[in-house]
Amino acid sequence: MDIRKLLEQRILIIDGAMGTMIQRHKLTEADYRGDRFKDWHTDVKGNNDLLSITQPDIITGIHKQYLDAGADIIETNTFSSTTIAQADYDLQSLAYELNVASARCARAAADEYTANDPGKPRFVAGAIGPLNKTLSLSPDVNNPGYRAVTFDEVVEAYTEQIKGLTDGGVDIILIETIFDTLNAKAAIFACKQYFRKVGKEWPIMISGTITDASGRTLSGQTLEAFYNSVRHARPLSIGLNCALGASEMRPHIEELSQIAECFTSAYPNAGLPNAFGEYDEQPHETAHIIEEWAKEGYVNIVGGCCGTTPDHIKHIAEEVAKFQPRQLPVVEASV
Repeated sequence: MDIRKLLEQRILIIDGAMGTMIQRHKLTEADYRGDRFKDWHTDVKGNNDLLSITQPDIITGIHKQYLDAGADIIETNTFSSTTIAQADYDLQSLAYELNVASARCARAAADEYTANDPGKPRFVAGAIGPLNKTLSLSPDVNNPGYRAVTFDEVVEAYTEQIKGLTDGGVDIILIETIFDTLNAKAAIFACKQYFRKVGKEWPIMISGTITDASGRTLSGQTLEAFYNSVRHARPLSIGLNCALGASEMRPHIEELSQIAECFTSAYPNAGLPNAFGEYDEQPHETAHIIEEWAKEGYVNIVGGCCGTTPDHIKHIAEEVAKFQPRQLPVVEASV
């Protein structure tokens, strides 16, 4: 079934944190390496994307927990599956394979659940992260004009990721956790260029990050400016994730719901991190806040980011089920 038709009928649920769930397994360096990388020359613990190759059963199992909780959309384990991000582990050559492997883990889980309940199709979103290098900001405070990467290099890295994700069978491309809009523009350009090359289009979801109480992205844009910078992509949805808990995100989701011509998404963290970097907000607390968003008609897709678990997703899914999805506004054509 076309996801657009479903979005007109009900609020869809996207999954919660992958990293939070991986941490529960308390994996060792040897677990991350598996047999294939047991002699790799650098440490790889913390490279969660690698687990799609070395521990695929764990990744598929996490997907299934979120599907059990009520997720309609599950995200691939590919937040850092680019040559640029994998350079931290000297695994640049693995980028394409990581995306294919992760997409197949998610695809297998989604297809199993759809087959068991055809009336509730499940979708796989190919997760494209923001990169650890930015196009708008210099990493050198003494040289503000310096950039650690070029636009063409970012496009090339994202193109390889998009090819891997689509070859692995994703339904949607999700450009997420955007704190630098220029990086997002490179991802959008890579998508559109690749789609033209292969003669097929995939829906694009875009999710930005408001980094603090200023209501701006890290690269300095207001939410409205960010939206207007990426709306040319004609995305399936635009939304916010990460950085903020649901309470802090609420005014921004309200604003976005009023200006977005497309569907809106929101998947906040489980509150703000405590002094130890952990998240304390309980599932019913997160769900109660998101319930208010649904009641007010702000959202079309909701879920969780850092610190959220299948229990959070289950509570969110139950609370928003009683509300109608946000209706798309009628936008007057500009002359």
